[in-house]
Amino acid sequence: MTWLATIFPGLRHRILPAWRGRPGRLCVVGVLLVSASAARPAAVGVQPQPASVETATGQLTPNSRRAYAEVFKLRLEPARELLRQELLATPAAPAPLLVANSADFVELLITQDAGRYEALAEAQEARLEALERAPAGALRDYARAEITLHLGLSQLLFKRLVAGGYHLRSGYHQMQAVVKRYPTFAPARKTLGICEFAVGSLPAGYHWLLRLLGLPANSDTGLKNLAVAAAQPSDFQTESQIYLTLIREGYYKKPEEGIRLMERLVAGQPGNLLFAYLLVSVNKRQHRGEEALAAYRARPVGAGYLPIPYLHHMAADLLLYRGDYAASERENLTFLREYKGQHYRKDAAFKLYLAAWLGGQPAATAARYRAQINRPGPTDVEEDNYAQHYYHEAQALHPVLTRARLQIDGGYNRQALTTLRRFHPTASTLWRDLIEEPYRRARAYQGLGRLDSAWFYFERTLTVAGPKAPYYFAPQAALQQGYLAQQAGNKAQARLYFQKALNYPWHEYKNSTDAKATLALRELK
Repeated sequence: MTWLATIFPGLRHRILPAWRGRPGRLCVVGVLLVSASAARPAAVGVQPQPASVETATGQLTPNSRRAYAEVFKLRLEPARELLRQELLATPAAPAPLLVANSADFVELLITQDAGRYEALAEAQEARLEALERAPAGALRDYARAEITLHLGLSQLLFKRLVAGGYHLRSGYHQMQAVVKRYPTFAPARKTLGICEFAVGSLPAGYHWLLRLLGLPANSDTGLKNLAVAAAQPSDFQTESQIYLTLIREGYYKKPEEGIRLMERLVAGQPGNLLFAYLLVSVNKRQHRGEEALAAYRARPVGAGYLPIPYLHHMAADLLLYRGDYAASERENLTFLREYKGQHYRKDAAFKLYLAAWLGGQPAATAARYRAQINRPGPTDVEEDNYAQHYYHEAQALHPVLTRARLQIDGGYNRQALTTLRRFHPTASTLWRDLIEEPYRRARAYQGLGRLDSAWFYFERTLTVAGPKAPYYFAPQAALQQGYLAQQAGNKAQARLYFQKALNYPWHEYKNSTDAKATLALRELK
């Protein structure tokens, strides 16, 4: 379940893409460089072995398969109960060790509970030691590489940067060896494809470092490996299909694929909390606010499921988009009360401020929420970084533009255009607001399919902003124009606008904007 690292909060922003927009920030690539020179025994990792004559059909045992299905539903305790006897009877068997590790990894990833880290990380290392006693084979070697990656990702999440970078690099090389030794074993292609896409999507300026670390990869190769795994029946086929679809939806403008797959998965397993989460998430990203809220309300609940506090934060956003400020406030307060991690707390405080401010609560209440943004905490994720930047910038938000932005985020585009009619600039209107206004109009028209109008207002955004405005509106406008030109078949024009998006200086969303523009340029080649 390595792919989960890219869809649950916090860790995805450290791994995919794995760089920061500001110089001097420690990133995963830097961690890998440090770990490559760390004083660790060279013997750790995949050791050369004679080629196996195994058919490489390694599958989970029937009991482990049932437990794996429970993990996939986010029913971790029932999964662990299923595995208990199998692990006692065969303590070095790859299948139950792999599934048990997936349960621990998922728990750490979703809860981000620092109080559970030490015990679960030690359990991961113990499983790697147990696998050394198992006979070599496709499933054993795959389990060892996968658990090594789980361990590295867990360590990065809890800021064990050198150890985490070391295990990520080691697991990557192990998975390459598994694919080479067992070329028909699809699960290994799934995980290797994820690694290759993550590394291959780094900007060109990092390629020399990747070669130095022995991590040659490109996003196209990663997608091909994922496609092979997604097409071939295996215990891990659904994982492969989900990850491939999420990449295509998020980075290659294929939203329909993501929506269709998640709807199909939820219809087939309405009791699967992970599938419900994914359906909420995809609909939210695609500005389908009502559909996302419906999926949230229909999610399975009850004993046995691992709580996902982040779902309340997502619901708070969705309710904020539709203007249900009191309900949004309640959901974010629930999130902050139940969540044990550090990411998204600044974002939640910012959204609480917006709900109080736009909802007409007393100024003291809005000010109290705003002050919470500046509490100590990380700004690794872009949403937290944006909230902190807003706090330090200390410039008042424009109420008309803020309402319009939220409406567009929820897919309420006609309402947003009506709201924007109330925007009347004066001599004292901030430059930031003058740039944002045409950008919001463009996004609303884009959402309505009125692409000529969208292009006109995107172009106006670039004109008002100039080449150096320190806001995300212009680079995002250029990115969207690149997509529109690409869809129209005008590659030269698309290339021009994707490059424009990359050329802008630091802004709140430079990380993800640059990642998307870089991948789009590679696709044009």
